[in-house]
Amino acid sequence: MISLTDSAITHLKSLIAEKNASTGTGLRLRVEKGGCAGMQYVMGLDQSAPEDNVITQDDVQIIIDHESLGFLRGSQIDYVDSLADSGFKLTNPNATRSCGCGTSFEPLTD
Repeated sequence: MISLTDSAITHLKSLIAEKNASTGTGLRLRVEKGGCAGMQYVMGLDQSAPEDNVITQDDVQIIIDHESLGFLRGSQIDYVDSLADSGFKLTNPNATRSCGCGTSFEPLTD
């Protein structure tokens, strides 16, 4: 299960309204090879496809493709707004280390 903080929910609702996005739009979260730690997070507003995993919390949706789900189980999405940085941030228990920017990570290996 992936969860959202109250701050992430509030910001995602605001972002969807600001973009005047259609009903069913959510935050797509995927993992792909790249970044300084080996794997990187990619996020953006999108509509779900039938093969996606959709998590709904407080009327907002997180959309995750099947390949990314294993890298993200148990993660929490927060929204941080500070002088140094603003944006969605992930706390991922499946990462052995993360880069300083927080957008890439090294996954746990079995």
